[in-house]
Amino acid sequence: MNKRSILLILCAWISGTTLANSATDPRQAEEPSPRNVAIDSVVVTGTRYASDIRHLPMAVSVVGRRAIEQRREASLLPLLTEQVPGLFITSRGVMGYGVSTGASGGMSLRGLGGGSTSQMLVLIDGQPQYMGIFGHPIADACQSMLAERVEVVRGPASVLYGSNAMGGVINIVTRRQDEEGIRTDVDVSYGSWNTLQAEAANRIRKGRFTSVVTASYNRTDGHRADMEFEQYGGFAKLGYEISGHWNTTADLNLTHFNASNPGPVTARLFDNDSHITRGMTSLAVENNYEHTSGALKLYYNWGRHRINDGYHAGDEPLDERFHSRDRLLGVSLYQSVGVWRGGRLTAGIDWQHIVGKAWNRSVVDGSESSIVDRRENEVAGYAEFRQLAGRFTLDAGLRYDWHTRSGSEWVPQAGLSFRALPNGVLKASASKGFRHPTIKELYMFGMKNPDLRSERIWNYEVAWSHRLAGDRLSYGVNLFWIDGRDIIQTIPVDGRPKLVNQARIENRGVEAEAAWQIARAWSVNANYSYLWMKYPVLASPRHKLYAGAGYGHQRWTIEAGVQYVDGLYTDVTQGAEIQENFVLLNLRASFRVNRRLTIYARGENLLAQQYEINAGYPMPKATLFGGIKLNL
Repeated sequence: MNKRSILLILCAWISGTTLANSATDPRQAEEPSPRNVAIDSVVVTGTRYASDIRHLPMAVSVVGRRAIEQRREASLLPLLTEQVPGLFITSRGVMGYGVSTGASGGMSLRGLGGGSTSQMLVLIDGQPQYMGIFGHPIADACQSMLAERVEVVRGPASVLYGSNAMGGVINIVTRRQDEEGIRTDVDVSYGSWNTLQAEAANRIRKGRFTSVVTASYNRTDGHRADMEFEQYGGFAKLGYEISGHWNTTADLNLTHFNASNPGPVTARLFDNDSHITRGMTSLAVENNYEHTSGALKLYYNWGRHRINDGYHAGDEPLDERFHSRDRLLGVSLYQSVGVWRGGRLTAGIDWQHIVGKAWNRSVVDGSESSIVDRRENEVAGYAEFRQLAGRFTLDAGLRYDWHTRSGSEWVPQAGLSFRALPNGVLKASASKGFRHPTIKELYMFGMKNPDLRSERIWNYEVAWSHRLAGDRLSYGVNLFWIDGRDIIQTIPVDGRPKLVNQARIENRGVEAEAAWQIARAWSVNANYSYLWMKYPVLASPRHKLYAGAGYGHQRWTIEAGVQYVDGLYTDVTQGAEIQENFVLLNLRASFRVNRRLTIYARGENLLAQQYEINAGYPMPKATLFGGIKLNL
C-alpha cells in the first residue's frame, strides 16, 4: 500500500462521506436515535457505528464506568469474569498475570480461547491489541485506568474484526471528558501481601479540545515466595472537534511490568522473571452526520520482552535469556450509510503489517542466537447490511481476508431480530469465526509447523431479551451451539510433539442474565452460564454463576457479590483431567466524607476458599484492602 494509494483512498472517503449524507433523504431513518434509549443499550463494538443493542444479531455485554470505579481494582479482568456470562479469565495471585511459563490471564468465552488465548481478540477503541509473535493479548495491559466502559461480544465477530475474533471480542472504550472544565482524581489503596495500587487521572474539556491523561503504579509481594509483581502505566488521549461533524483523536498507551513466577507447588522454579514493555499509539479521524458515519484509524503497537525461564532445584541456572520484539502496524477505514428507509450499509477495509523477532542472548559473552525473524501482511474488505422492516431487523455481513501465509478466507454472518413485545426482542444468528496461525505456531520452538492452516468455527445462536417496569427490570437468555474444525493442537509425530490442525470443537450452552433496580437505593444483578464441551478446554467452567447486590444511600455505597464456579478444567491432559469447584464471596464499601474525599474498603474471597485456577498455583485466601479517592 503506497503513499499515492493511501492519498486516493483518503480523498475518496472524505468526498464520498459528504455526498452520502447530502444524497440521503432525511425521511429515511435507519433506526431510532441512540439518544432515545438507555445508555447501556447503545454499543459500537457489534457494529461500526453507535447502535441500539436490540438491533444487533449477536450477544453483547456492557460494563460501565460506575461498575469499574466501584470495583477498585487495577485490572479490568476480574470484573469482566464476574459480570459477563460465559467469560472466564484465569488468575494466579493477588495481582498480576505475567507471561510465558506459569502465566495466567487466559481468556475463555463459551469454551473458546482457554487453550489458545489468541482465539479471543482484545480491542482498545476498536483497534486490535495483541503480541505480534504469539498472537494473544497481554492481560496486564487491560487496566481500569483506561476504560470508560467495556463492551464484550459473546461469539464470533470476524466479519468486522478478522482473525482472532473467532471466539469473541473485548473492546475497551477509553475514558473521556463530556463536561466543560477540568477534573483531576487520585486513587490510592493498600492491602494484603504488601499490595499497593495508585492511580491519577486528569481530564479536560475546553471548547473543542479534550484531553485525558492517566498514570498508575501497582505492586505486590504476592502470597507465595518469589511471586512479586510491579507495574508502571500511563495513558494520554487528545481530541479536537474540527466541526460539528468531524473530529480527530490521538492517543498513547504505555505499560511496563516485572513479574516473578515461583512455578507450581510440586515443581518449584527459581529466577523465572519477566520484564515486559508494551506500547500502543493511534490516530483517528471520525465523521458523524445524520445519515452516515465512519472513521479512518491508524494504529501502531509494539513490545519488548526479556524473560529468564528459570531453573528447578538441583539444576544449574540458565546462561541465556529469551528476548523478543514485535510490532503491529494497521490501517482501518470504514463508513456506514443509510441507503434507504430502514436500510444501512457499512463497508470497510483493514490492513495490518506484523513483525516478530526473537532471540536468545548469552549472559556470559553477550552472543545472540536467532529464533525467528518474520514479517507478515494481512488485508481485508468487508460489508455489512442491516434492514429494519416493521418489527423485524435483518442483518447480513461478508468479509474477504487475505494473509501472507494462510491465504484467503471468506467469512459470512447472518442474523434476524424480531421485536415480539415493545421492549422484548427475539434473535437468531449464524456466524463464522476464524484465526490465522501465529508466528510462534508456524516458526518457533520444537512444536512449530509451517504448514498449519487457519482455525474455523461456526456459531449458531438463539436469544431472548426483555426490559420491563420502566427499564428497572431486565433479563435475557441465550442458547448457542459451536462447531469448530481444524483447531490447532499438539500431538506426537515421529516421536516428537508437533502442532497440527486436528482438534475439533463442539460446545453447547445456555447463558442468562438479569438486573433489577428494586428502589432508588437498592439493586440486584445476576448472570449464569452452562457450558457442555465434547472436547474439554482449559479455563472453561461447566457452570459459572454470579449474584450481586448493591445499596447506595446518601454518602454510603455497599456492594456484595457471590461467584460460584463448577467444573473448571485446570488440566486437560488425556487421562489426567483436573476440574476445580469453588465459591467466592466479595464485599466492597465506600463512604463519601465530602465532595473531594471518599474512603473505601474491599475484601476478596472472604470465605477463605482453597482453590486453584492454574494447576499447581493455589490462589490466595481472604484478602483485605483499604484506600482513599481524592477529587481535586
